[in-house]
This record gives sequence, C-alpha cells and structure tokens, in this order.
Amino acid sequence: MNEKIWLVGAGYMAVEYAKVLKSLGVGFITIGRSEKNAAAFREKTECIAITGGLNDFLKSNPDIPEKVIIATGIESLAETGIQLIENGVRQILCEKPGGLNLNQIQKVSEIAELNNADVYLAYNRRFYGSVIKALEFIEQDGGVVSFNFEFTEWSHVIAPLIKAPGVKELWFLGNSTHVVDLAFYLGGRPKEICSFKEGKLSWHPSSSIFAGAGISEKGALFSYQANWEAPGRWVVEILTRRHRFYFKPMEKLQTQNIGSVQVDFVDIDDELDIKFKPGLYLQTSSFLKGEINNFITIHDQLSLLPIYNKIAGYTA
Repeated sequence: MNEKIWLVGAGYMAVEYAKVLKSLGVGFITIGRSEKNAAAFREKTECIAITGGLNDFLKSNPDIPEKVIIATGIESLAETGIQLIENGVRQILCEKPGGLNLNQIQKVSEIAELNNADVYLAYNRRFYGSVIKALEFIEQDGGVVSFNFEFTEWSHVIAPLIKAPGVKELWFLGNSTHVVDLAFYLGGRPKEICSFKEGKLSWHPSSSIFAGAGISEKGALFSYQANWEAPGRWVVEILTRRHRFYFKPMEKLQTQNIGSVQVDFVDIDDELDIKFKPGLYLQTSSFLKGEINNFITIHDQLSLLPIYNKIAGYTA
C-alpha cells in the first residue's frame, strides 16, 4: 500500500489527475466518498475508487504514503489536508486555493508547520507551455517592467451552478486567483497595492466590479480590472523592454515586438497541454520528483490572503 500515492477525491479533477498518473506509470489509490462519483471515475479512467471517505480508509489502512494529491471540492480541502497531516503524510499537492477561506488556510498552514509537512498548491497555469516559453523570453529581456491582468468571470454561467455553501460567495479566492497567481508569479507579488471594488451579485455579495494598481516586489508596476456584470475574459499581459506578452487565451502565447503594432502567436511546446488538462502533467510530475521551485506553498498562500481579501472585499 505504501508504494502507491493516494489520490483523495473522485470527481472531475481526480479524473484528470488519474489520466496523468497512469501516463507517468505511477501507482495510486483513489479514495472517494460516494458510489456515484466512484462509478463515474471508474467509467472515465478504468480505475477503481474506494468509497466511504478518507476517515474510513485511514482506519483500515495504517500504511501512510510519502505523497498525497488532494483533489476534493474546495469545501473539503482544508479538512482533508489537516487529516492527512495529522496521520503522518508529509508531502501534499493540494488543489487550489488550499481552503475555503482565510481561517481554513491559516489552520492548514499552522498544522503543516507544526508537523513539518509540505503542502503545495496546484495552480496548474504556472506549468503551461505558454508560461514556460514566456519565462525564457522574460529572462532574455532582463525581466518584467510592468504587467496587467483581468479576471472577469461569467456571472450568467456561475449563478445557476450548485456548489457547497460559501464556495460561490468566495469565488474570487476559489477560482479567479488562477489569473492573479499567474500574474504575480511572472511579475512579482505586490509590495504595494491600491484596490477598488463596487457592485454585488446575488451569489457574490461582496463585489462584482474590480480595479486596482500597485508595484511588485520585483519593481514592476501593475494594474488590474474585472467586471463580472459585463463581457470579458481572463487575460494576463506582461511587458519587458523588448516585448509585450499576451496570454489570451492563457494556454497560448502572443508577442508584440517593440516598434511594431503586430501581434503574433509564438510557437510553444504544448503537446502535453493538449493531451492532458493544461499544465497538469508537468505540475504532477514536478511534485512527484520533488521539483518544487515553481510551486506556491500553503504558507505563501496565507501571506497573500490579506491582498486577495482586499481585492475582493472579503472580510474573513
């Protein structure tokens, strides 16, 4: 049993992880809760998911693996992570954002530190072929001088979704931070930030229109905006002294050279992003190999929560 990693969860993301793990030739045990999800998981992956939940599984399987992937719903991430750590797991790849809110993420961070456990968050866009290629250009150009991003969400799509309590109310943290994390990963996390927000939605009462600006720890000026009541999309733009890089869509890389208005697509190695959920193959293989430089830890995430709450207008 301890020669295989555990994959906790049997929903959509667990299916995507299973595809990667099978391709990597890594043995794994999938631990789910419901028979319904287990049946769907088996149909899509040809792999068995053990039902009954993590608590029951731990009672009958005392051999703890070295590494675990948590792919549950957002509402269960923190509880699952804490339970695994307290039962001896020391290497965890956890789906973003690591917990439902600041209090949950803080608790995971504290438990991880107390038990000398490492919890890495699965912001898979850091591992896109487009991002890897852009990082090469950015280094050649001498670094990022400014950047901007948009994290507009489609309210008409999200509103009817059925989610656990609190998930849609904190949608910026649970979903939009995919964009914000990538922007700060490339341009540097904020050293100073000024944020404005207006509006509200029935499912996201704290805010619906966002704007702000600041300066990153790398010395790059940045700005952002989003309007969840209007058309839009996820976008990140990175500016160096030679190029402007467009992630629009984020799986692709476009570039504009200085002195030109022409924008061209850049050839990237995106074979793995086409074959699997984009970014997931390299993210998973990096975690399994212990190559963790490109990950954000649960402690890093906790330090960003005051900034995220400020952008979104969350109070907890």
